[in-house]
Amino acid sequence: MIATVLFDIDGTLLVTGGAGAVAWQRAFRELHGIDANIEEHTHAGMTDPEIAEIVFREVIGRDGSEAERAEAIAAYLSHLEEAVNGSDGYRVMPGIEELLPRLVERGVLLGIVTGNIESAAHIKLARANLNRFFAFGGYGSDSRDRTELTRKALERGGTVAGSPLDLAATIGVGDIPRDVAACHGAGIEVVGVATGSYAVAELREAGADWALEDVNSGFPA
Repeated sequence: MIATVLFDIDGTLLVTGGAGAVAWQRAFRELHGIDANIEEHTHAGMTDPEIAEIVFREVIGRDGSEAERAEAIAAYLSHLEEAVNGSDGYRVMPGIEELLPRLVERGVLLGIVTGNIESAAHIKLARANLNRFFAFGGYGSDSRDRTELTRKALERGGTVAGSPLDLAATIGVGDIPRDVAACHGAGIEVVGVATGSYAVAELREAGADWALEDVNSGFPA
């Protein structure tokens, strides 16, 4: 019996239609007068702090200081809500809006595991009113390492539940091999959903314990 489910956001719960990239571009144009197309320099699964570092190094041409990177992230956040709410490509993945309330009604504890810093995660979830389903999470603001932030989510889930989570009764859900590796590294099984840029066969090859087209296709909980 599954008692806890941890969901990735981008490509798993929803897509913002490029709103994150728009917000990063506006932030670096505002602060440094450059157009930073993060999609040319980053790949899926990176944490927000990693993205800031890479843009400084590969677009500006130097390592930004800790203060400069913090300023860039703050500027990104200041533009993100407008970018998300104005995105024509924002959509929730198939089956998610039906699955989440069903799990909650069954008493399953739901959490988030994402490379987004915590504020960005809540902004992305807010447009579809999904924050109400998640009691805890692990975020890019906790660690640049996806396994470590997944462990942090499990720790917080135990705090919410009142005792450590039973890892055998906990699963993660993600759309990329990095999600699979992070959940396995933290000691839980993983549902890979092919709603992002990876196919079912690729997620299965990456080690997903279940590999599905979407959460409508035999979700285990």
